[in-house]
Amino acid sequence: MKYLLAFALLFAGGPLLADEVVFYRCTDASGALTVQNMPCPKGMQQTTKVMQAAATPPPVPAPLPVTTSPATATLPVLSAAPQPPSVAAPTPAPVVRKPLPPLFQCRTRQGESYLSETADPPGRCLSLRVTGLDGNPQTGAGEACEIVRDTCTAVAAEQHCATWKKRIDDAEAAPRTASSTQAARSLQDEHQRLQKLWNASDCAEPDQKP
Repeated sequence: MKYLLAFALLFAGGPLLADEVVFYRCTDASGALTVQNMPCPKGMQQTTKVMQAAATPPPVPAPLPVTTSPATATLPVLSAAPQPPSVAAPTPAPVVRKPLPPLFQCRTRQGESYLSETADPPGRCLSLRVTGLDGNPQTGAGEACEIVRDTCTAVAAEQHCATWKKRIDDAEAAPRTASSTQAARSLQDEHQRLQKLWNASDCAEPDQKP
């Protein structure tokens, strides 16, 4: 019992971080053995034993408190508001293009040529000379005219769009040579009418708005 008590006191009182530990074995006259970490008293038989002590690891420092800066602070996660179901945009209705009215190449009695949208244009009154009963034109009274009609032929199908385009171009340039402001305005209205028909027709470019 003395040996165990002395051994426990040796570990409790010895240096914990020493590399070597010296044990003193002390035997008195009666043969009792004592083990201690200091030299034996006088009159006792002393023997020593050196042992390697287990190094105690240094204490682990306590972790520093973590401070969260405003820039890195974790913001609360906000739940997104429910989004309404997406609705597909309505498909635009296809543009239905109409064919242009037929064109007719007409010729007057005097040999002039023009384009018309009808095969039977209205007749024109061709003035006639009026003479007196004696045959003298100076004594003639009143006016007379002859109703004449122009002859018209349909434009060929393969030339239909090209002929219409030429007609619109001519109508655009016509107001520049009009004899009066009223005549120029009338010609401009005619050009706008023809252009509107063209834009809504199957002769126009596919990307051209009606």
